Amino acid sequence: MLGDKLKNYLHLHLLVFIAGFTAILGKLITIKAIPLVWFRMIIAGVIMFGFIKISKTKLKISLKTFSKFAIAGIVVALHWITFFAAIDVSNISITLVMFSTGAFFASFIEPIVYKRKIIWYEIIFGIIVIIGVSIIMNSEFKYINGIVLGVISAFLSSLFAVLNGKFLENHNATTISFYEFICGVVFISIYLIFATDGFRKEDFFLLSTNDWIYISILASICTAYAFIASTYIMHYISPYTVVLTYNLEIIYGIVLALLLFPIDEKMTPGFYYGSLLVVATVLANGVIKNKRKRKSDVGIDVS
Repeated sequence: MLGDKLKNYLHLHLLVFIAGFTAILGKLITIKAIPLVWFRMIIAGVIMFGFIKISKTKLKISLKTFSKFAIAGIVVALHWITFFAAIDVSNISITLVMFSTGAFFASFIEPIVYKRKIIWYEIIFGIIVIIGVSIIMNSEFKYINGIVLGVISAFLSSLFAVLNGKFLENHNATTISFYEFICGVVFISIYLIFATDGFRKEDFFLLSTNDWIYISILASICTAYAFIASTYIMHYISPYTVVLTYNLEIIYGIVLALLLFPIDEKMTPGFYYGSLLVVATVLANGVIKNKRKRKSDVGIDVS
């Protein structure tokens, strides 16, 4: 029993490592963010469709439900585009730290979607995160475009996560993901049809061998497999533990970036002070939420 539990926790940390490695692949892939996300979503969608056929998952949904999934698909497509664009105009460290602010966007989005009151400590943590981001902006202003794109990506990621949480109340996670990927591909395809650097570009599909390899890893392991596996993990590990552990993605990603790209990822002391403030606050927020959930599960008043 203990062995199975340990395997699941190790599997979870592998998934978090994979999540951190996504940013590394974004740095290694040479094409722009929009076509990168298009390739990622279409390949992941095909893989998910294969999994759906093997697992015999039902795909039938109503038109109203499809429209909701379509909106979420556009949101996640824009999230990934801004995420990789942030890496292009700044670096991995800046992007990941800005991405970590998503937990606090969720603190304000959730009350709207789930119609609950805002928790007092979330406001305090939000202010601390803003202070941390301000320190980073003052010390690394040359990366202002990456900072802005990273924050936008974090907001979109939080919006997507909250929407998906609502969908999961009534629908299968694999079905949701499949429709979101397909709708994201359609959304980006419409842009690429009219863009001068889109499908009309002669070398759009003529990627280098390395780019094909990296994109394939990104779509299969970092997207399709990671999503399916994380859903499986939640059957054995508390969702709150999973969410809390995923906060380590920032640390894994930055450490990997420093090892692989030491020159590009070298930052000023102010960046690390601000980053430490942001990451510590995100982790503290996760710990408190986990404790509140456990207390509420055993009937303790936490208001």
